[in-house]
Amino acid sequence: MAAKNHADVVIVGGGIVGCSIAYNLTRAGKRDVVVLEKAGLTEGATWHAAGLIGQVRGTRNATRMIQRSVELYDWLGEESGLYVDWKKAGSLRLASSPERLKEIKRLVTTARSFGVDVELIGAEEAQRLFPAMTTEGVEAAAYIPGDGYADPNSITQALARAARHNGATIREGVRVEAVNTVNRRVDEVVTDHGTYTCNVLVNAAGMWGRELGQLAGACVPACSVEHQYVVTDPIPDLPREMPTMRDPDRLVYYKPEVGGLAIGGYEPDTVPFGEDGVPADFARTLLPGNLDRFSQLAEKAAEITPVVGEVGIRQVINGPIPESADGDFVMGKAAGFDNFYAATGFLYGIAAAGGAGEAMAEWIVEGAPARDLWSLDVRRFHPIHNTRHVLFPRAVEHYASHYTLSYPGTESEVARNLRLSPLHHVLDAKGAVFGQKMGWERPNWFTVPAGPRDEKLAFEREETNWFPAAREEALAVRTAVGLLDQTSFAKMELWGEGALAAMQHLAVSNMDKPVGSVVYTQLCNARGGVEADLTITRLGEQHFYIVTGAGFGEHDFDWIRANLPRDGSVETREVTDGYAVLNVCGPHARDVLAAVTETDVGADAFPFATARRIHIGGAPVLALRVGYTGELGWELHIATPYAEHVYTQLAEAGARHGIRDVGYKAIDSLRLEKGYVYWSADVSPDTTPVEAGLGSRVALRTKGDYLGRAVLERQKTEGTDHRLAVFSIDGNVPLYGGEPIRVNGEAVGLTTSANFGFTVGRTIAMGYLPVSAMQADSVEIEAFTERYTAARHDAPLHDPANARVKA
Repeated sequence: MAAKNHADVVIVGGGIVGCSIAYNLTRAGKRDVVVLEKAGLTEGATWHAAGLIGQVRGTRNATRMIQRSVELYDWLGEESGLYVDWKKAGSLRLASSPERLKEIKRLVTTARSFGVDVELIGAEEAQRLFPAMTTEGVEAAAYIPGDGYADPNSITQALARAARHNGATIREGVRVEAVNTVNRRVDEVVTDHGTYTCNVLVNAAGMWGRELGQLAGACVPACSVEHQYVVTDPIPDLPREMPTMRDPDRLVYYKPEVGGLAIGGYEPDTVPFGEDGVPADFARTLLPGNLDRFSQLAEKAAEITPVVGEVGIRQVINGPIPESADGDFVMGKAAGFDNFYAATGFLYGIAAAGGAGEAMAEWIVEGAPARDLWSLDVRRFHPIHNTRHVLFPRAVEHYASHYTLSYPGTESEVARNLRLSPLHHVLDAKGAVFGQKMGWERPNWFTVPAGPRDEKLAFEREETNWFPAAREEALAVRTAVGLLDQTSFAKMELWGEGALAAMQHLAVSNMDKPVGSVVYTQLCNARGGVEADLTITRLGEQHFYIVTGAGFGEHDFDWIRANLPRDGSVETREVTDGYAVLNVCGPHARDVLAAVTETDVGADAFPFATARRIHIGGAPVLALRVGYTGELGWELHIATPYAEHVYTQLAEAGARHGIRDVGYKAIDSLRLEKGYVYWSADVSPDTTPVEAGLGSRVALRTKGDYLGRAVLERQKTEGTDHRLAVFSIDGNVPLYGGEPIRVNGEAVGLTTSANFGFTVGRTIAMGYLPVSAMQADSVEIEAFTERYTAARHDAPLHDPANARVKA
């Protein structure tokens, strides 16, 4: 038997991302790094990429990751000794419609808040920068001078040389055939050139990312779709130095290319590549061009750049490019593994590679990236997203929508009705308009049964058709009683002789409470950052029931399992699909519940933050006296077969009290009025409970050591530099999170989430401020390039004393 090879880190994939990870690992001090590439470097999707580099992404941290790429490419050539063909020529993004202009203004505001240099310029100035365009119909443009374009091959070769110089080994012509795993760890990587053992395996396999994940049994929802662009013949008098240009209203982009233009875009009818498996020998290969499909883009391109209708096409490039189930990157440690990492699904791989390699190196060496990257984390997906039924249609949909107007609240339209609450048909008949989260269909709002079900979306909430419905639902919760289907909550049981000790190690709160206690708490990392924000119910001395948000179950439960003892003293079981959840809430919630149960639900018999096993009608129910709306209420966890019976009992008993079905649009407004935080926005691994104003949840005297304690103890003793604050603005202002907060004119923070408060009649936002700015005289929040005077509040706008919640 041949001797096994060993490496500290094995990276599968020799594209720009894999080489960047190797380079950044060696910069971080790792020397025993091996890259396995089945063909040659860049020969997957990297070599034919158009190479546009745009810095602005949907979150500040994702944007910062791209900015790190730009910074790296600026000096990579000098370090590697190879020429790097990177042109910081700037970029233009055109607005050719009033609604697109609103989107561009939002982009400009967001970009500035993220630290990106950006200007809003007129059509004539855009034409001066990009003379091939016409100004007809163009209202404005965003100009980002720090953007540009690059040759993917030159960057990849430079990264590879620098990585080799620092000690990495790159082996081409080595194909992975199997991945063997033992107890949450990759044990062996079997190739056609021998077997490798490793401490860490990184999946940077690009279009083969899903298949490599399947070899290990990991969920990696990344695939490929066909993407075309053309290169024109030389265009006379075209300046040598021009920025790239995107015209999203016409679905096209432009890049200068050897005297002509490279013109590509995102047509709505592309096709997936590799649904039945990507050929193993596919390398440095293009697909046949489809000019019939591309013609729709060519026609639109001729409208804004008439010259392209006068010159010939030198080359048609059609190649597979990565996509994911939601259109964004797939990064981080895969759920269920301690040493299997993903770095794939990079639609903008050339732009992202430098910063992504750095983030992955931090993930591997430090255990987490320096900045929270939840929006890119592989654990944001459920295994259903890794199926062909979901992944490929979603990838095509996201590709097609890449340049379409993206309003807040835009929902996927394909691969729907995957996970249905047992009440779905009941709520559908009552006028529910459904959105989806982690495959679940959930009511966003309710219309009359004969009313239109298509959501009308807009940047201004008053222009939508859900806004008036959500208002009525929210006010019903505040004045009467609401009924919320929250079956999509992720749920897990944890038990065993080591269960209490495990909970004490994980949670910042003291979990040694009486059986029947419900504890709202945070699970933190060693830096004190919030990894999970959830409720834990003690069902027995060594038995706990954990509930978290629908979108966070894969992440939160993986975090818990990764930090449990490995001696068999603790067991877990996810029970999400086994229980429906109804929340009955509002001033009359007790009246409704009392009418359908034999259990005393009075304030003394059933106090806040406790759980009881009760019967509603004939159904056994675990009732938790908690909620997310800021009103008296109960979360009712019901074995699935009984769900409709319980719903009917509550609906009939509540009729005399004005009970109303409530959707998630109203819930978000209600929770902001109460100042309740939302994980991944208001709290995250970048923020601590103390910074978020949740210091009362952090136990110091009543329990011993736990994850993050040292940091939290220091913060509670010495204070913090930043704190989460609540703001309000008169009127209904289009804030959605990510807007700059200005104190005395200077941008000092960003909003984390925002919505209109129907009860208080004001726009409410949350965001972090430096402690030194907490008492500032002048606070403004900027949205769509407009500034709005904001009031800061020291307490929630609704029920600051918790009198209604604890009634």
